[in-house]
Amino acid sequence: MIRHIVIDASCLIDMRKGGLLVALRDLADRLVILAPVRISEVLDVSGEHWRYLDDSGMITHDLTPSEVARAYVVRQRHHGLSVNDCFCLISAKSRHGILLTGDARLRRVATEHEVKVHGVLWVVEELAAAGACPTSLLKADLRAWQGDPTVFLPPTEVSKQLRSLETSKLLPVA
Repeated sequence: MIRHIVIDASCLIDMRKGGLLVALRDLADRLVILAPVRISEVLDVSGEHWRYLDDSGMITHDLTPSEVARAYVVRQRHHGLSVNDCFCLISAKSRHGILLTGDARLRRVATEHEVKVHGVLWVVEELAAAGACPTSLLKADLRAWQGDPTVFLPPTEVSKQLRSLETSKLLPVA
């Protein structure tokens, strides 16, 4: 069964930094990015990367009026969330999908709304399990994220995942 994974700006930024955006296409999942997130000025994703992701089956979703209305209701209840956060949450809920975010507040609200939620460390696990990315790249990304003050991943979890990859029997993808 193909899962729909709605990805927010924070995860897109971290994955772009790690060079993992192109590896996402090798997962058996359908990536969904919302149109307002895609055009966000915060993202630094090249046109070439967008074309590659589009050609790989990524869906750019423009919310329906009903989804927008539901997102604004969530926004009224949870002032700390951005409008785009609320859009991502509602889109994941509408698709019975997974919300991919690094925002702790959004993760909490998603859980309250019974939406499955994960972050980039889960993506690293998925890529490793699927053999969709060289283990050396995943380890390099984890190390880079450890040293990047703009990446807010839990240090103990990053170290744990790094150790797991270093002792893993997974063969790197050629």
